[in-house]
Amino acid sequence: MNSHRQQGSCSVLIMRHGEAAPGFPDHARPLTPRGEREAETMARWLASRVEQGELTLPMLYASPYVRAQQTAQRISDALGAPLNTLSFITPEDPPSDVSEWLLTHRDDAPIMLVSHMPLVGDLAGLLVEGTPSQGVGFPTAAIAELEADVWAAGCAQLKRFTQPSQLS
Repeated sequence: MNSHRQQGSCSVLIMRHGEAAPGFPDHARPLTPRGEREAETMARWLASRVEQGELTLPMLYASPYVRAQQTAQRISDALGAPLNTLSFITPEDPPSDVSEWLLTHRDDAPIMLVSHMPLVGDLAGLLVEGTPSQGVGFPTAAIAELEADVWAAGCAQLKRFTQPSQLS
């Protein structure tokens, strides 16, 4: 157990993918050059936190959409963490499904989800405020770090919110 985490408490990092190109079909939209830089900035920042012992290496999960996979691949490369795909974290999926998955997913390692608006904002809103309508606005490649003893509606605390513009 990580020394600066309370017993029983667990962390989830919710990340929005980097800036994506417009286009159709939606699931095939790639990152723009700016989106690639945003993802790389956040990947380097996370890697330095893991190296310094400030953050435990997370289990990494991404939406199957191209832009989320490209963003998560940069995180995976920087951290040396395997990349897993979750089919139910696409833009329009219900945050309650993700919350239920978190409840059944027992692991000491933090969980990192790379997904899309509106899901990332709705999920953060559901876990922290208890309702997805209170969703958090996520700039591209922003990461919300939540901590909770149980991943039920309204039971998490927002510990940190970081976006690429704060790091460059």
